[in-house]
Amino acid sequence: MATATAGKWLRYTILIVSVMLFSKINGLEGVGITIIESAVAKGAVCLDGSPPAYQLDKGFGDGVNNWLVHMQWGGWCHTVENCVERKSMSNGLGSSKLMFELDFSGILSNKQDLNPNFYNWNRVIMRYCDGSSFTGDVEEVDFVNNLYYRGARVFDAINEELMSFGMKDAQNALLTGCSAGGLAAILNCDKFRDFFPSTTRVKCVPDAGYFSHVKDLSGEYHLEEYYDKIVTLHGSTKRLPLGCTSTMKPGLCFYPQFVMPFISTPIFILNSAYDTWQVYNILTSYEADPNGDFTKCKTNLNECSTSQLNRLDVFRSDFLKSVSASGNNASNGMFINTCYTHCQSETQSSWLENPASRVLDDKTISEGVGDWFYDKSEVRKIDAEHVLPHYC
Repeated sequence: MATATAGKWLRYTILIVSVMLFSKINGLEGVGITIIESAVAKGAVCLDGSPPAYQLDKGFGDGVNNWLVHMQWGGWCHTVENCVERKSMSNGLGSSKLMFELDFSGILSNKQDLNPNFYNWNRVIMRYCDGSSFTGDVEEVDFVNNLYYRGARVFDAINEELMSFGMKDAQNALLTGCSAGGLAAILNCDKFRDFFPSTTRVKCVPDAGYFSHVKDLSGEYHLEEYYDKIVTLHGSTKRLPLGCTSTMKPGLCFYPQFVMPFISTPIFILNSAYDTWQVYNILTSYEADPNGDFTKCKTNLNECSTSQLNRLDVFRSDFLKSVSASGNNASNGMFINTCYTHCQSETQSSWLENPASRVLDDKTISEGVGDWFYDKSEVRKIDAEHVLPHYC
């Protein structure tokens, strides 16, 4: 597992560097980080005990009473050793002392032509520093390793501060997130809804957060053990929907397909059926492909053999079956393409631009999410034209 874990962190490091380079190249303006010092007294802290943090770009015009809270990406930690490593990393995923500013683009942009539906809302990035997709809640502190498993309290503390800044009067509220933040947007969707009166329109959009419980190359479910360890270490069970944890082991309730039937707030699934993180870490993990037979293919689709492309197609079919297993809530929506990518709402080109390979039924991702949120139309799009994975 150590080799596989190292690989996961390497890919997240690459993602972080890519985000920073993208921001500099495109001249995006940063938004300052706000530290909630008062949250420490409530026990709402990062892995290392430092206070939680967020970034807020205030709304304007007719968007001043609308709020979008975006939960940051960043993987998880599943062992004490892994969490100790995480809290010391320079990316700030375990400590607010080490955070750098994240830029606001895509669904977070404040430009009308780049983000027509949400540009003038109050837009927030909820900074991720706990390693459990904001579900951990362990009272005891590991003083030997200086570890606090308090992600759920961080979620509450940030939302409580935002409520005091005017979010309590929101007409519309949207909880979004990317990757581990996307999963957090699912797991915490109903809890986010509970912050608002019934008159507020509240919905959730997880981006690349639908991690599916499907077999890998070896025919096993190796990620299942990993999720079991996360839930156990962080004490996440009490923050997962009771309807799910009372019918199956809590680790399975970290999977959207099992937990979504117990979530009543509307959810829009934004995902690729060939999500690169899932191809790397579920389908072709080190345990599933110890000899690296799939390495060239997954790093360059042009290197894939016919049999490997066929196996990827099976993975897509399994992913779509898992989506259908999550229930048929009529208020839910989806936009599932076959782009070989991970996270699409934060990147301006994938959020709004419309290469033919990314548009589904003449809708861009931005249009699909906007139409669904405002109840303009039912949006349940699955790419049936581009079946095999491709670069968009």
